Amino acid sequence: MIDIFALLGHGFAVAATPENLLYCLCGALCGTLIGVLPGLGPVATISLLLPVTFALNPISAIIMLAGIYYGAQYGGSTTAILVNIPGESTSVVTAIDGYKMARQGRAGEALAIAAIGSFVAGCFGTLVIALMGPPLALLAQRFESPDYFSLMVLGLVAAVVLANGSVFRAVCMIFLGLLLGMVGMDVNTGEARMTFGLIELSDGINFVVLVMGLFGVAEVISNLEGPSTRMTDRAQISSIWPSFKVLRGAWGAVTRGTLLGSICGLLPGAGATMASFSSYALEKRVAKDPSRFGNGAIEGVAGPESANNAAAQTSFVPLLTMGIPTSATMALMVGALTLHGIAPGPMIISRQPDLFWGLIASMFIGNAMLVIINLPLIGIWVRLLSVPYRVLFLVICVVCAIGVYSVNNSSFDIYLTVGFTLLGYVLLKLRAEPAPLLMGFVLGPQVEENFRRSLISSHGDPAVFLERPISCVLLLASVALLVSTLMPQIVRRRQEVFQE
Repeated sequence: MIDIFALLGHGFAVAATPENLLYCLCGALCGTLIGVLPGLGPVATISLLLPVTFALNPISAIIMLAGIYYGAQYGGSTTAILVNIPGESTSVVTAIDGYKMARQGRAGEALAIAAIGSFVAGCFGTLVIALMGPPLALLAQRFESPDYFSLMVLGLVAAVVLANGSVFRAVCMIFLGLLLGMVGMDVNTGEARMTFGLIELSDGINFVVLVMGLFGVAEVISNLEGPSTRMTDRAQISSIWPSFKVLRGAWGAVTRGTLLGSICGLLPGAGATMASFSSYALEKRVAKDPSRFGNGAIEGVAGPESANNAAAQTSFVPLLTMGIPTSATMALMVGALTLHGIAPGPMIISRQPDLFWGLIASMFIGNAMLVIINLPLIGIWVRLLSVPYRVLFLVICVVCAIGVYSVNNSSFDIYLTVGFTLLGYVLLKLRAEPAPLLMGFVLGPQVEENFRRSLISSHGDPAVFLERPISCVLLLASVALLVSTLMPQIVRRRQEVFQE
């Protein structure tokens, strides 16, 4: 414990430099902004901003991108409570009771509890990273190629099971992502694979091109189909400081939401949205009077807001210690680290201590910034809803084109982005969630590498995956998880959960 706190002190020295403080503030402000504006989530925004990070040092870049992710969880609650417009998917359940409280003249209480719960959960989640990171990294160093292969298979299966919609579509998205990840030169034989004779694809599909087209522009075009969201009615805010009675009523929900969110952040495929919905369901179950929910229950705001922020923080644990992303946003973080020449995994703590501990320290600083940013600037954030989305669309498209071209100064990347934009739009129309595709694309090369390395070491004997205890347990867990989705009761319950 003493060593961890000493390392945290070193992390604060790294994060507190003027440059890193500036990018932490930029990330927090940008995250709040995209949390407020409906339709722009952290996945799309981080996709659009990846080219910008090329000009930054790796620590500043990751600090800013992380600030965007957990900052979006804060911003989404503001408009959900005041005008019943969730800016982020994690704030959908917050709007149920938060807006009712605002209609009852308790908007200040709801906003304050959301901010306090988010701050407490964010700090707790960051502490979990600091405490669990080093032990998990040491454990991961004992993993060999078969173990890593089985762990990644488990992550892909979990992404399928927890993906919204059809399991069959999610499996198809995983395999499509794996195929896209195989495009380029085979590292073992040097032969071109699926390049169609195009020299531009010899190094594989550019990560920035894929995510910007598939998630950035495609999501924006999809949002243009609906009516432009405008602020029509805004609740008045009296006092933002809650009474002791309100704090006492919300404290239990904050604690439960923080613990539940911390667990969800560690699970592949779960993430902040699943944590938010699970927390709301939990609060209804433990409440003495469940009928209060939907009519302005403070627990309906405190629990989900705490859960989504805790999950946003703890999702960095498997990413940094094992190199396994648990969500589409974390897959983007893997891409951002790779673009800067950093391989996330068990060696990142020893090889990149400034990055690891500086990022953790910046999360404490960022959470404090977000409380200061959100409450005093509520009026400004809400007024942004009056900006027509069609105006923002033009700005986003120009930024995308410049960003994609600046990566390799290649017009081919522009054409490829257009192709992935069309693919992303078609997938959205088919109700095929593209997040598993990104997981498959990011993990695909590592899955293939560890699979081939395992077979080479075992002279082609596939039993090597079952001979090692860790690998065997992980594979059995993957099979059990996948088979469970075929059980009628599980299928019905899964559909009910996503419908709700």
